Amino acid sequence: MDFGLRGKHALVCGASKGLGFACADALAAEGVDVVIVARGAEALEKAAADLRARHGRRVIAVATDITTPEGRKLALDAVAKLGNLDILVNNAGGPPPGNFRDWQRDDWIAAIDANMLTPIELIKATIDGMIERKWGRVINITSGAVKAPIDVLGLSNGARSGLTGFIAGLAREVAQHGVTVNNLLPGPFNTDRLYKTMEGAAKKANLTIDEVSARRAAANPTRRFGEPAEFGAACAFLASKQAGFITGQNLLLDGGAFPGTM
Repeated sequence: MDFGLRGKHALVCGASKGLGFACADALAAEGVDVVIVARGAEALEKAAADLRARHGRRVIAVATDITTPEGRKLALDAVAKLGNLDILVNNAGGPPPGNFRDWQRDDWIAAIDANMLTPIELIKATIDGMIERKWGRVINITSGAVKAPIDVLGLSNGARSGLTGFIAGLAREVAQHGVTVNNLLPGPFNTDRLYKTMEGAAKKANLTIDEVSARRAAANPTRRFGEPAEFGAACAFLASKQAGFITGQNLLLDGGAFPGTM
């Protein structure tokens, strides 16, 4: 299936590895030129070289902190070198797990800034151009915890839920202009983030990471964790011409772990 994306331009945040990289990879495979952003320059440059070699697309790597005004300016200036921005993929590493009794105001502000306000600022800076051109895609990588909160991820639960509420209204406002806004909610995927969250559980239960990993994978209806490439494919589809009638949605990719009907 041709997703109709060849020649489009995308900005993908948190794209040096994991789910962000998977999204950039899937978009580049569809003929999209991409700006990828992350804080670690070495890993980011390696990711960019990989994308260029395999897909032959223009890939610009911007090593910066996207949560800062300066970082966002650098990223958007890089996009301008490609042309107009057609696809925005918001992504930021989740805040650390813990007990809410231990978190101070600064912890909450940092979580909200990274996982709610930064995506909103990037949308604010780019969506009017999409509206003028009558085509655009905004895809926010949030978390399955938005739908099924996880007690030790309270910072993430709160900040990402705030973004979800904002998106629900925005998506309906801009849909008439050919611009869609959707959220991807990852469950357990084979990423560094997953294994980092399992470290505390392993220590608490006096188990190895491998033992905790095996138990959690076995508890999923698929009996495994998701692969990043599967997530990237979902991102590319939401960006496609075929997904133009899908907006304001929260697509849960969790292997069926959420036990609900909606």
